[in-house]
Amino acid sequence: MTCCLLIGLLLFAFQPFAFAQTDSLDLSIEQLFERGVNHNLLLKADVLKEQMAADRVRTARTRRLPDIEVGLRGGVLGQPVVFEHGLSDPTRPESPDWQQNYAVDFSQPLYEGGRIKYAVRQARLEKQAAALQTATDQGDVKLELLRHYLDLFGLYKQHQVLTRNIAESERRLKDIRQMKREGLITNNDVLRSEMRLTDNRLSLLETENNIRLVSQQLDILLELDETLLLRPDTTLLARAFSLDSYDAYVFQAYDNAPSMQWLKQQTELARNDIRLIRANQLPRLSLYASNTLARPVSRTLADMYNNSWNVGLSLTYSLSSLYQNRHRMKEATRNVELQRNAEAQAQQRIRLDVRSAYLRHHEALQRVEALQLSVRQAEENYRIMHNRYLNQLAILTDLLDADNLRLNAELQLTTARTEVVYTYYELQHAAGRL
Repeated sequence: MTCCLLIGLLLFAFQPFAFAQTDSLDLSIEQLFERGVNHNLLLKADVLKEQMAADRVRTARTRRLPDIEVGLRGGVLGQPVVFEHGLSDPTRPESPDWQQNYAVDFSQPLYEGGRIKYAVRQARLEKQAAALQTATDQGDVKLELLRHYLDLFGLYKQHQVLTRNIAESERRLKDIRQMKREGLITNNDVLRSEMRLTDNRLSLLETENNIRLVSQQLDILLELDETLLLRPDTTLLARAFSLDSYDAYVFQAYDNAPSMQWLKQQTELARNDIRLIRANQLPRLSLYASNTLARPVSRTLADMYNNSWNVGLSLTYSLSSLYQNRHRMKEATRNVELQRNAEAQAQQRIRLDVRSAYLRHHEALQRVEALQLSVRQAEENYRIMHNRYLNQLAILTDLLDADNLRLNAELQLTTARTEVVYTYYELQHAAGRL
């Protein structure tokens, strides 16, 4: 039993050394956001969608340019039959065996009732909506990265507290063993102290593994070496964050939040659909020109080339659009109302999200103040219990409880401080600032 315990303690003693030898990288929150945005696969997909939307804008603009077609046709010409008297007395005039036709057709739209203009405008609105979607996803990605980053910070703080606690437990165990040799306490206190030290070392091992796991998650998201241990900026929790009023965050979210701007773009797209439907009810005017070189002459079948050209205006009006677009217009009008309703719902969600983040941030600040006092009280309580135990005025259970209370208070304070940072950036995200 004693031999197995000794081997286990030696293994735990070498574990921190192996952890310290792993390659590490110091990473600030600015570097986290910059690299996370540049290497995130979702944002790369959003950039591709933006580029596709830009291509659609350029494609829509080409509708303003003329249509030019070049045609070439050649083939075998069959023997023609000419009936001079009804269907009797057929004659078979001489004709060439090969026919050729070369044509160039040109058409320039002059008036489309706004079809081209609103098609270009629709493509531009879709491009802006794609950019706003990218901005929305950027905020979500940054918030997700920040959560992993702060989890990593809490784990490093937990590692630090456990390491210090293990060192103090080893010194305390040495004192307890001395008291045991002097006959002041029983062997039960020694065994319980050794068990507590083993538990702390197991917790330290679990914490180091958690650091590796969270670091690997961030390494994958940032496209770094998966074995690299990331170390967060230790000055982050000491930063002072300035706050605006609740109304200022709400109004800024109404105006600048990418998700809200995206919904406004959808409303504008719905309005543009109405203009497109109306444009389909207007006439079309275009300029056309063509030139044709053909052989043989179509009327006489003479084996000669014939060149002809023409220029003119083409005016068309679709009478069927008067009844075909009526229901489309009603649908488009209702779609505008639907998008306005979505904007109103988004404004309600913004007020709720901003209020929640605002209150949670203030709550986190108050929790830090309260836990700072708890840490000082827990430290004083442990000091008192430690002295009382050495003077045989308290039992070991009271001392271990005081030690556990001190450990939990420090970890809770670290969690509260990380929550202050997270709720601040969560508030920035709700207001469209992240």
